[in-house]
Amino acid sequence: MENNPANPLIVQSDRTLLLDVHAPLAEEARSALLPFAELEKSPEHLHTYRISPLSLWNAASAGLGPADVLNVLEKYSRYPVPLRSMDEFADIMSRYGKIRLVSPGGPEAENGTLFLTSNDEAILAEIGAAKALEKLVRKTKGGFLVRLIDRGSVKRELIKLGWPVQDEAPLVQGEALEIKLREVSTSGKAFAPRDYQNEAAAAVLGKGGAGSGYGVVVLPCGSGKTMVGMLVMSLLKTNTLILTTNVAAVHQWINELLDKTELTKEAVAEYSGDSKTVAPVTIATYQILTWRPDKDAEFPHFSLFRQRSWGLIIYDEVHLLPAPVFRVTAELQAVRRLGLTATLVREDHAEDAVFSLVGPKRYDVPWKDLESKGWIASALCTEIRLDMPEELKIPYAVAPSREKYRMASENPYKAAIVRELIANHPEDHILVIGQYLNQLEAIAALLKVPLVSGRTANNERESIYQAFRNGEVRVIVVSRVANFAIDLPDASMAIQISGAFGSRQEEAQRLGRIIRPKKRNSYFYTLVSRYTVEEDFAANRQKFLAEQGYAYSIQHWTLEEILASESAYLRNAPAEPLS
Repeated sequence: MENNPANPLIVQSDRTLLLDVHAPLAEEARSALLPFAELEKSPEHLHTYRISPLSLWNAASAGLGPADVLNVLEKYSRYPVPLRSMDEFADIMSRYGKIRLVSPGGPEAENGTLFLTSNDEAILAEIGAAKALEKLVRKTKGGFLVRLIDRGSVKRELIKLGWPVQDEAPLVQGEALEIKLREVSTSGKAFAPRDYQNEAAAAVLGKGGAGSGYGVVVLPCGSGKTMVGMLVMSLLKTNTLILTTNVAAVHQWINELLDKTELTKEAVAEYSGDSKTVAPVTIATYQILTWRPDKDAEFPHFSLFRQRSWGLIIYDEVHLLPAPVFRVTAELQAVRRLGLTATLVREDHAEDAVFSLVGPKRYDVPWKDLESKGWIASALCTEIRLDMPEELKIPYAVAPSREKYRMASENPYKAAIVRELIANHPEDHILVIGQYLNQLEAIAALLKVPLVSGRTANNERESIYQAFRNGEVRVIVVSRVANFAIDLPDASMAIQISGAFGSRQEEAQRLGRIIRPKKRNSYFYTLVSRYTVEEDFAANRQKFLAEQGYAYSIQHWTLEEILASESAYLRNAPAEPLS
């Protein structure tokens, strides 16, 4: 391979990739890298990607081989690809499928067990010598017996040792249930699954043989992940348990199922803090499942996994799957399972847990690809930097590190900028999003608009959301409870005044609130205090969106501009609320 100075990619022998964002093929190369590389840094000119074992195993599980990775790297690389790197990639990818989990057979078979095996005696020896596995596996001829209850734990321990397990043990069929998609929704709108939604469902179900029927689908917020779930349900036609983030999401699933499938109200139930009923299709919250009276008690609601013969479990926002749910490995691992998410990024770095217990990533599509086809709205992302008030600079300088972040986040000058942005966008439906309740209450009072927080009752939340959908309210202030699964299709602008430190997943979810398809561009503003730790956290939050091709423009609002805006507002203060 010869040098090609016009190409955007530099491949380095430490498995890092540098992408020149100004090169002509940069956008095309970014999309091609997504199946097997992870973004690490995204400053102005060169973005850094890393090829990790987990990213390569995800690629292998999707049917890609070392040659596919090599073809992409050679196509876009500016310089020859290091041969050593390609040998490493081939070795790592070849580990996928070396260890298999199957039904036991022969005289050693026992009820309630599975058989862990490999054609490589050295691998079997390594498993037998692993301290982390000595209580989880039992040596037998040709491999190891694994109890059903240890199925997920064994898979996770092996992936930590560098051996992803190809799980070929049969999955339970579950009790049959006729689930059929409507051609016209109950609201009278004709609809059909989109091409990528059909592709995603097919990728998870595969050909129906061993090793298929489970995995994760990664799609942008607003692109119809719920439809993918309903498609899989209509293909499997079995009792289904759906786990999601909050009661609002439960109600949205119920509404979508009744609107777009022929399921009756009697066939669909809610299992949450508000209502605990079980039906052939049951939607539950993660919170109710992981509730227990005290930290030493059992989880009483785990019994839900055994109350019906489930044939499918859907994990909505799977990247938020709580650790206690991992303990129900016997029930989870025996059932077909679908994870839905906009990003597999976990701030606790437990992506391997999702891989082991729910399944590998089966389908992913770049956000910008869907945007170019009109399936999600274009979004203009802007970071507005502003100074801290003079009287807070010294208190900030001497504050503990965690308090520094809160002080920067609650910079009082942000209120004037929020008000100015809202005035500058009179046609937009706007979400003001933040982390700290005192700050949100002050902003809501200033703007004279509704506030939705964790303290807001579920029926009041839904009333506010409905008023927003109907156009009765143009601006609402929302806390972290609105990060996930709120259906506000007309929202076209978000102003982020504070966030959960450097959470990339939160950044993706918040942008997702405003990119449902519409005829106008969407606007995403983030307010950041200059010369504070908030700048560092903001840079980390934006990494995931940079990987998807979103560029943040930077604005600096001076103290003079902020004070001028404040003065102009006071001279022309509206008598009516902004809503």
